[in-house]
Amino acid sequence: MNETQEKLLKLAKKKDISDMKFREIMREIGVKHPQSVIYNLEQLKKKGLLYFDSNKRQRVAKPQGYTVDNFFNIPIVGSASCGPATELAETHIEGYLKISKKSIGQYRPDGLIAVRAVGDSMTGANIKGEGIETGDYVVVECKQKPSNGNYVLSVIDGAANIKKFFKDNTKHEIRLISETDNDAPPITIHEEDVEDGKYFVNGVVVRVVKK
Repeated sequence: MNETQEKLLKLAKKKDISDMKFREIMREIGVKHPQSVIYNLEQLKKKGLLYFDSNKRQRVAKPQGYTVDNFFNIPIVGSASCGPATELAETHIEGYLKISKKSIGQYRPDGLIAVRAVGDSMTGANIKGEGIETGDYVVVECKQKPSNGNYVLSVIDGAANIKKFFKDNTKHEIRLISETDNDAPPITIHEEDVEDGKYFVNGVVVRVVKK
């Protein structure tokens, strides 16, 4: 997000900019051309960071998922590797994924996040009939605790990845399993690494939105 967009969001949090003229906004945020206001407002709307509510008033998006006109707007919080744990986990919101309530099922929007998949180690996954390919959006329920066989978004030493979850209580370890034709080896994590905070599960994958 550039400086002009940051100023626009800050202004929109303080004032209802729905009825303001572009030149008024321009003076408020200290830019020289109204075209800059028009362009950057459109960029914020494309990202879902600004939206129109049911009363056609312009609003700043919440830091978690929200609903407008029967559509969930789910925050996109970066990328996750479907391979080695190499994609750094980031918590800033890049935009919002819009999906109808009926398409997501019984979940609440404030418990959902979305990440972009990177890599090919989960192309054989089966999430409501869908595998995971590079560029797909993966929707994650953060309040749901994983059970064996669930697909999870997790973080290992600060890197985010998507894998199939299996907890072995006998060996006191978690195995994160790839599902691909490439015969990728599992990632094995001892329970002490979980206690030390080196590994944690963000949530359970509930939906794949194809690119």
